[in-house]
Amino acid sequence: MTTPKGIRYPWGTPPAEGEAIEVAPGVLWLRLPLPMALDHVNVYALDEGDSWTIVDTGFSSKRGRAIWGKLLAGPLGGKPVSRVIVTHHHPDHVGLAGWFQSEHGAELWTTRTAWLFSRMLQLDEQAIPTQETMAFYRSAGMDPEIFAKRAQERPFNFADVVYPMPLGFHRLKEGDVIEIGGRSWDVRMGNGHSPEHATFWSRDDNLVLSGDQILPSISSNIGVYATEPGADPVRDWLEACERLKTFAREDHLVLGGHKLPFTGLPTRMRQLIDNHHGALDRLLAYIDTPKAAGDCFVPLFKRAIGPSEYGLALVEAIAHLSHLYQTGQASRTKRDDGAWVYQALR
Repeated sequence: MTTPKGIRYPWGTPPAEGEAIEVAPGVLWLRLPLPMALDHVNVYALDEGDSWTIVDTGFSSKRGRAIWGKLLAGPLGGKPVSRVIVTHHHPDHVGLAGWFQSEHGAELWTTRTAWLFSRMLQLDEQAIPTQETMAFYRSAGMDPEIFAKRAQERPFNFADVVYPMPLGFHRLKEGDVIEIGGRSWDVRMGNGHSPEHATFWSRDDNLVLSGDQILPSISSNIGVYATEPGADPVRDWLEACERLKTFAREDHLVLGGHKLPFTGLPTRMRQLIDNHHGALDRLLAYIDTPKAAGDCFVPLFKRAIGPSEYGLALVEAIAHLSHLYQTGQASRTKRDDGAWVYQALR
């Protein structure tokens, strides 16, 4: 009998706040709210017998800690959290790692890059954007009104939503095999959305803990920032997707950081690769005349970009233009206003 291919969702409804859904024996799917357009993050609890390992944490906030209190007393049955595994350094995933370490005695397991970025950014609190950040925005051709507003306001700070992180973590690296919840898991690294993003592939059944490296229905943001303006995360993303797709099976149940668990991973891996090749092709056609990153939302996203999405859209536009430049498909020159403009080389 032929197994139907394509993406399928075994659960059409996510767990309610403070509740859990068992997606496999000893594996609970939990969900924490986020105050943004993507209004949730998925976290997972794996039963260790006398304790739990949790994968990712949600933001640090009074509400988030209160929800975790309900989860610990309810679906987690009063058992302690002995270990927190963080897939990558973004605050919706690492936000409460330090809280679990400091207040609950949990060990933190993550990649070296994720830990270093998390701790560095958590300590780097800013009242106004740095000169380097504003120069970077200018070089991207940021809308002048948005630029003027951002120059005067307090930027987003990691410390706003990430609990203070104590020293000490257990390093995860490519090729590791670790035990979580009575299963052996291969650790495989993704890249592009964040550097050294850990994913976990069960050797004992069909589970994949994918964080934000592999999501259904949406594509993870791929951005270039002032911290590394010459980065090429699009190249990193495509390399990681090509490598990870070789492990994908139709029956894999993918437990991602957002949206719903799904099967049909080979199809999704092809989509993730093809989506960015398509975006690059559209962008290359669009820059037949010189354009800055702030001019390139239409071909990339094929929809209007609102104020709340502007920042993420801008860094993704920079990433795709920079990839075309670094792969020799586009030229780059600086405009009189300080913005880099890109033009297709035909």
